[in-house]
Amino acid sequence: MSRFTHASIVPPVIDIPGGLAKAQEKYNGEAGRAFIAGLPELAAGFLDSWELRLDGPAMHGVSALVLPVVSAADGSRAVLKLQLRDEESEGEPVALREWDGDGAVRLLRHDEPTGTMLLERLDPTRMLAHEPDVHESVLVIARLLAHLTSFPAPPGMRRLGDIAQAMLEQTPLALERVPDPDARGLIADCAAAVREVVHEPGDRLLHWDLHDENVLASDRAPWLAIDPKPLAGDPGFELWPALANRFDADDVLWRFDAMTDVLALDRERARAWTLGRLLQNCLWDIEDGRELDEEQLVIARCLRRG
Repeated sequence: MSRFTHASIVPPVIDIPGGLAKAQEKYNGEAGRAFIAGLPELAAGFLDSWELRLDGPAMHGVSALVLPVVSAADGSRAVLKLQLRDEESEGEPVALREWDGDGAVRLLRHDEPTGTMLLERLDPTRMLAHEPDVHESVLVIARLLAHLTSFPAPPGMRRLGDIAQAMLEQTPLALERVPDPDARGLIADCAAAVREVVHEPGDRLLHWDLHDENVLASDRAPWLAIDPKPLAGDPGFELWPALANRFDADDVLWRFDAMTDVLALDRERARAWTLGRLLQNCLWDIEDGRELDEEQLVIARCLRRG
């Protein structure tokens, strides 16, 4: 039975973007199809119960539908974020409450059973990905990370140590499925690097996915982070997205050094955890039967040499 049973609720016309439907089908299968099918009713229920009205076209990422809304009570502008609850997304409201708008988007309201959130509205037309100076973009991300990771992770947050240990356990079988000896050796080196740091995984509140499309401008702050997939761990695990944004093999070491400098990280430890991100990505690719991403391998080679 739907959690919204008020007879007056008639789902409004909500555009379900094709890209979101395809992503849910690809990554979540039957659960993703069910989520997409239920989105109109889910959205209608929250628009009604939270007294909101639509205020623009729908937006989306890989996993969430985001609806611009206005509060009927006071006319304030916000966005309604509807997403399938999973291991990554269920920590998002916890992290946003910890940061409380300080360096990140502000959480206004949250429905725990569905994971639905009402968030302050930022400016999607002013995205860090539009910054023409890539070095400035990297430094913006580094400064945001330095601030966000200054917060200790709250109790109950999923932990980098557990994730890293699981990766190391998965690696031997995964390597058997990599035919290219150079790639196989690179992945083995990444696992060896993680093995050196796995017993000191850190306790900071990590965003995990701070790339340049997850940083937006607002009237109250030049740049704010959105869409965290939080965990507790070492800030060195945060650097990978900024190395991969607008990929440039000749710029990898500059970006890595700039970020480790801004975050005041031990360079060797940060390199180990960054190689851990490559290991994580490769294990996902291998598990899903995809070819390994050559750009990611180039970044790892640069870090291994540098």
